[in-house]
Amino acid sequence: NLRKRFLQLSGNEETISREHLDTIPALAENPIKAQIIEAFFDKRNQRGDEAGAFQEIGFEQFLMVMCHFRPPTLKMTAEEKEAMRKEKLRFLFNMHDTDNDGTITLEEYRKVVEELLSKSGAIGQETAEAIADAAMLEVASTNVPHMAPDEFYEGITFQHFEQILKGLEMESRMNIRFLDVDTTTMRCGRSTS
Repeated sequence: NLRKRFLQLSGNEETISREHLDTIPALAENPIKAQIIEAFFDKRNQRGDEAGAFQEIGFEQFLMVMCHFRPPTLKMTAEEKEAMRKEKLRFLFNMHDTDNDGTITLEEYRKVVEELLSKSGAIGQETAEAIADAAMLEVASTNVPHMAPDEFYEGITFQHFEQILKGLEMESRMNIRFLDVDTTTMRCGRSTS
């Protein structure tokens, strides 16, 4: 079923481009549509150490990204569930660390908050920026509690990101279903290409 969905998205081609994913109706109104699409092409999401982005992805790369969305199974051990959680957190972190420097900067964070809040039409861009700035100050005070007035908070590292989302149950929430596919049967591993 995933192969059928891949071929449907690609127009029966062997690769998918950003333009193919841009036509998915369910993403049309999503405020972080651009980040979701870009996540499919981010080499960091292929379970490797390589940075950068693909111009197009094949079926195997598509599956590697889809693995980040599979829900936990009842048979998973606590260690496997924790590993899955860490993978999902890394995937989310990568979506917002757009320059691949290992830190979500204030500018990157502002962009996310603006997209989430200002597209609703309920608040303006200046208000969204102020909310992002206040949230980043809160993160800074939590993660670096004894920061001197002349110190500059570089941004959210992955370790800070993990700490911020520590209490959030996301293992079963962060999933995608295509064509009624049971993703619990997917076996995901390291890409060999």
